[in-house]
Amino acid sequence: MHARRTFVLLGLAGLGLALLANSAPADLLEYVKKPDDAFAWKLKGKTETPAGTVYDIDLTSQVWQGITWEHQVQVYLPKDVKPTATVYLWNQGGTSNPQRVAFGMDLATKMKAPVVFVFGIPKQPLYDNLKEDALIAETFKRYLATKDGSWPLLFPMAKSLVKAMDAIQAFAKQEWKHDVSHFIVAGASKRGWTTWLTAASDPRVKAFVPLVIDTLKMVDQMDYQLKSYGAYSEQIADYTRAKLVPIPDTPEAKKLWTMVDPWFYRDRAKQPKLVMNGTNDPYWTQDALNLYWDDLQGDKWVLYVPNAGHNLQQKDKANPAGDLTRAINTQAAFGRHFIYDVPMPKVQWKHEGQNPKMRLAVETDTAPKAARLWKATAPTRDFRQATWTESPLKVDGKNVVAELETPAEGFVVFFAELEYEIDGLPYWLSTQLRIAGKAKP
Repeated sequence: MHARRTFVLLGLAGLGLALLANSAPADLLEYVKKPDDAFAWKLKGKTETPAGTVYDIDLTSQVWQGITWEHQVQVYLPKDVKPTATVYLWNQGGTSNPQRVAFGMDLATKMKAPVVFVFGIPKQPLYDNLKEDALIAETFKRYLATKDGSWPLLFPMAKSLVKAMDAIQAFAKQEWKHDVSHFIVAGASKRGWTTWLTAASDPRVKAFVPLVIDTLKMVDQMDYQLKSYGAYSEQIADYTRAKLVPIPDTPEAKKLWTMVDPWFYRDRAKQPKLVMNGTNDPYWTQDALNLYWDDLQGDKWVLYVPNAGHNLQQKDKANPAGDLTRAINTQAAFGRHFIYDVPMPKVQWKHEGQNPKMRLAVETDTAPKAARLWKATAPTRDFRQATWTESPLKVDGKNVVAELETPAEGFVVFFAELEYEIDGLPYWLSTQLRIAGKAKP
């Protein structure tokens, strides 16, 4: 799938990255591939439920900085579903609970394939009770202080998934007498970050789904946040407080960002990918994808969940608490396409026009069931609190066209969405966003 970038930051794109290396450093690959005698797994038990079988596995993935990483792993096999050669592998923090079991089994049922959840990524809390981004930032600081390439927390996080693949392959042979050869890797936020790096690290990754980690080309993304909002997002305060953003002007700091930014691994992450974002995610600018979309290699798709933040729960009057249908169905459909080798619809688009008319033309090789235009308005380029509204678009065979006017003042943001179906399961694919308008004098 190919698309034309819809927004170019003149004088900005590549400004910071030009100072950095042009290829990914070897530190990640060396760390992931390094043998670790601590690796071990054990089938702890299995539970039969009305929906299917839940297998519980204890996994030790590695010893990192003297700390043993242990994980709870659960395999969800729905009733009347047989093991497949490709398995969906979701990485998650914390431990299992009834809600996560229900989520995993629902995903597996809709996918008609086994789904594996790997918990405890990362090992936390550590270092005076630090967790999540605060813990990642601390390990970045320790790398800068020591120049020890194993310090960035994303490296053991990626290795956890790689070792989980080893364990699941051995488990499948032992329990199912079945060979698992490939994986579709997925995860959200920093686990989406981990997903990118895992896809770049292991050839067993057949496809991948990074959710709500819309920050590739990180140096330029930070500059763009300042341009769009006038300040960095408060959601990345752990990095600004640690003086990691803006990037320090030192060789070690510049190397660090090449080590952890998935953009530098794009030539190793060519597998088919589905990027999933929320339109109101407060972590990133709404059109952050446009800074790196054209640079991605291989087949690619995008889903924007309207009126959804970092948790991808779509909120509206009917569902004020939020609904996950778009996020769950679309990744389940993506999994089913690649597990059963059914081609995904190919979608390409082109944003055209300026004042007074704008045009979005979409072409696809598979006629969608329906199409719609989603848009929102705001007085500035900050749409984090905006409400998105939809309007139907006419499907002319395999073509869809949307036209709208540039606002007289303020800004509008919009994208087209196509609705598809696989074996009765509805799912959605999007175009890139476009922001247009002008600030008040």
